[in-house]
Amino acid sequence: MKIDIWSDVRCPFCYIGKRKLEKALAQFEHKDSVVIEWHSFELDPHAETLIGVDAYDYLAERYDRGREWSVETHNRVAESAAQVGLTFNFDKAIMANSFDAHRLIQMAKGIGADGEAEELLFKAHFTDGLNIADHAVLIEIGKQCGLGGLEVEMMLKGKDFTEEVRHDEDIAQQIRVKGVPFFVLEGKLGISGAQEPEVFLDAMNKIERGEDLQ
Repeated sequence: MKIDIWSDVRCPFCYIGKRKLEKALAQFEHKDSVVIEWHSFELDPHAETLIGVDAYDYLAERYDRGREWSVETHNRVAESAAQVGLTFNFDKAIMANSFDAHRLIQMAKGIGADGEAEELLFKAHFTDGLNIADHAVLIEIGKQCGLGGLEVEMMLKGKDFTEEVRHDEDIAQQIRVKGVPFFVLEGKLGISGAQEPEVFLDAMNKIERGEDLQ
């Protein structure tokens, strides 16, 4: 079974959704035959990397709300993350453009490490408070994925994998992806959002049994 996932490493629900899918896969009888491919989606292609602007102020300004509202909103997301074993440290998060991170994921896909790159980038952004637009951070993550440091450095200095990112985003438009995470199972069934593991498991079992998905 093939599962295609559109995601942005700046999206907290994408990280949560990844964990929920993994919990479903752990219960899926045919999990060893599942192939997952990650696809690029930028929540805000024009986002600037803002050193010194915390997540709370960023969200409050973006939605024209108060800081207290933003803190409460982030706390609810952090609680949801904790329920699936994730630690979100929004107080340390750096607001960063994710385009180069997506190029790194596309590069890692060439060695079958796109899932590992996603995981490391999610952790870097949401848990460790690292700047995922910083080339030094991306080079280190690339090395952890099995890529050569110099190879990653040269890629980041140029335009490599730009077309691959744009292609994923074009496909997302064609299939009318409005938000992420967005999962497509076996090219047949789309699931939007960080659904509960039972939703994923039920969908996978139906596809495995060849049931009508209409």
